[in-house]
Amino acid sequence: MIASCKKETINYYDLAITNAQVIHLETGKIEKQNILISAGRIEAIEPVDSSNFKADSTIDASGKYVLPGFWDNHIHLRGGDSLIKNNKNFLKLFIANGITTVRDAGGDLTHSVMDWKNQIELEELVGPTIFTAGPKIDGPNSRWAGSLEVESEDDIVQALDSLESLNVDFVKIYDSRISPDNYLAAIRESKKRGFTVSGHMPFTVTLDETINAGMDGIEHLYYIMKGCASNEMEITEKLNQGEIGFWDAMPALMEGYTDSTAHKTFNTLKENDVFVVPTLHIGETLSYMDEVDHSNDAYLQYMGDGIVQTYQGRIQSALNSSEEARENRKRLDAFFGKLAKSLDSAGVQLLAGSDSGAFNSYAYPGISLHKELQAMVENGISPLDALRTSSPNGAKFLSQTDDYGEISKGKVSDLVILEANPLENIQNTQKIYSVIKGNQVFSKKQLQELLKNSVMD
Repeated sequence: MIASCKKETINYYDLAITNAQVIHLETGKIEKQNILISAGRIEAIEPVDSSNFKADSTIDASGKYVLPGFWDNHIHLRGGDSLIKNNKNFLKLFIANGITTVRDAGGDLTHSVMDWKNQIELEELVGPTIFTAGPKIDGPNSRWAGSLEVESEDDIVQALDSLESLNVDFVKIYDSRISPDNYLAAIRESKKRGFTVSGHMPFTVTLDETINAGMDGIEHLYYIMKGCASNEMEITEKLNQGEIGFWDAMPALMEGYTDSTAHKTFNTLKENDVFVVPTLHIGETLSYMDEVDHSNDAYLQYMGDGIVQTYQGRIQSALNSSEEARENRKRLDAFFGKLAKSLDSAGVQLLAGSDSGAFNSYAYPGISLHKELQAMVENGISPLDALRTSSPNGAKFLSQTDDYGEISKGKVSDLVILEANPLENIQNTQKIYSVIKGNQVFSKKQLQELLKNSVMD
């Protein structure tokens, strides 16, 4: 009798994450699986005990939950040359909080940011993958340093030529000084060149005009609220005539909100695949600065004096505001929470973004993304939908779904391992056991060391 001996195939990998409860955000299902990684990519994801493999290193994720690394879809790296060191320090804070990708929505440190971006890609610097807008486009005498100021269509062409030469990942348009015509022209020219474009919106144009020009992403909810108000045209005309200003328009737009107008606007946003970035956490933080003492915030030690000094403008503005202005701001904050929930219920795609960075008082890089997810859930958005606004929607917005957004074969191995289920309690996003960034693995102890080494003098 001849015995048949079949040789068992053994697959070799750089890293195996075994016995993991894998959260598949696209379906909401949790499956017990092994994730097998080589060369910074997921090579296989399979049921436990389904194949024979060997790995150079193994993480036993028994009892742990794995999901794609978090994306913070609205941050700022800025503040001038004197704050380069402080901004570079933020990169460690993102990784320590499980944030493996950030979208830098415009600043004045583009050359440094591009340098960090390249170093991070080469794994020479600890930090998240950076997608950056570089300098913002705005009008003359822009509010923000480093902005590309446009007064004509020729200026717009030159600005976009400059952004193309910088090799930015998307275009950000700001609203402090840009004219209505140049704003809409900048969107159209950006789209003509194949850019993803996001931004604020001058109140001197309507939301429909902005969407029709080709805007891909609306930063903050002021502009969505305007498009949901039955009196939008009337308010726009008053702004164009100089009869009222931005903040004067807020109470009237809140009062003008109607379900029928909002429903139409939500459908327009969906039909045109426009993403919305609610930035709820910073909204609440700024609205209550007159009541909340932040002097003992744990994250102040990571900011350094230079960043903390940039907070003073908003702080003084809040403290010097009239009682009516303070109350209006708090009413607006509550209104925005309900609006974010309505957008989610209507199927509009949201992006979780912290708006952290210099000048944005007490919105700290890293931890504020978790606070944003919590704010969404506190306003009625499910934990699953909130989590989708981070990595999956971030990847969709920037057309990066070939590499990011899901845990599946071929994706970049940017992962976060949690000690508890975030679908049961969104605060569990902060219970981080390990972070995998491509080929780099950060244990809980190493993440704590990153925080320890982030304290600024």
